[in-house]
Amino acid sequence: MTIRLHITDQPSDADCAAVRDGLTAFNVVATGRPFAKGTGLAVLVRDEKRQTIGGAIGFTTPYGWAMIDLLWLPEGLRREGLGRQVMLAAEHEAIARNCIGIRLDTFSFQARGFYEKLGYTVFGTLPDYPPGHTRYWLAKRLDIPKA
Repeated sequence: MTIRLHITDQPSDADCAAVRDGLTAFNVVATGRPFAKGTGLAVLVRDEKRQTIGGAIGFTTPYGWAMIDLLWLPEGLRREGLGRQVMLAAEHEAIARNCIGIRLDTFSFQARGFYEKLGYTVFGTLPDYPPGHTRYWLAKRLDIPKA
């Protein structure tokens, strides 16, 4: 077999499937858990017209963790406890879905301190992403009783 590297900025669906399916099969063998797509998780903040104006978007995984991809509130709704309510609602739903924890990421110019006040701890950093800033990965266990 002749092996060649091919670099592209437009991999086909078949290209992506070959890599994804191979990794998925490996993960099933390694974890003993069948693969299942994550289930969406959203805590939406809506106004009186029922329009979504902010909230948290993420998903829960078959590996027992929730992931928050996005959290955003309009400036006028910040620093009043609403972000805390949104995150606590996401945590409550994650627990209801049998998740043992939540992970997320943020940047140095965003909300690291906010998450840490909620009990999240940094488990990874990437300096200069983007240049002059740092990206942080945080997690919080939901299955450990609070002292």
